[in-house]
Amino acid sequence: MQIRPARRRDLKAIVRIYNASIPDGLATADLEPVTETERLDWFKAHQKPGYPLLVACPDDEPHTILGWATLSSFYGRPAYDGTREVAVYVAPEAHRQGVGRTLLAALLDRTPALQLHSVLAYIFSHNRASLHLFEQFGFETWGQCPGVARMHGQPISLTILGRTLTATPPEAGAEKTG
Repeated sequence: MQIRPARRRDLKAIVRIYNASIPDGLATADLEPVTETERLDWFKAHQKPGYPLLVACPDDEPHTILGWATLSSFYGRPAYDGTREVAVYVAPEAHRQGVGRTLLAALLDRTPALQLHSVLAYIFSHNRASLHLFEQFGFETWGQCPGVARMHGQPISLTILGRTLTATPPEAGAEKTG
């Protein structure tokens, strides 16, 4: 399996994978499918430095997208620039094949170069597989939001997972010792 940055031509597959997650209510709070046009600004935002959008492809089929993952802005205020939100989505036909694990590892491998100090994941509390995956990568429960969503007439709880990555980088202009 290869992991690479997403290209514009991948957006159709990215949207297909995202929309496939809507009916089961495990991975997104969207209730209706989204379109490529609706996701274009989101895609462009993930072409900027520091906001990777990665896709997983079979080694022998570089245009077949098995899943995708992003690091997105958290809360949109400058003091939070060292934190990103993680999202991982896997095509239904590629579940339980290590795609999510490989994508999450690839994203986390990129965090030192981005000088991030923490990453967060918002996961529905009933999505045991995703919770387990993130916990295997050192994420811990940082918060619980009971019943914050309504899907299929039922209250849905959200678990906030977080992971501290590194100490805060030195302030610009700080003197080095040694």
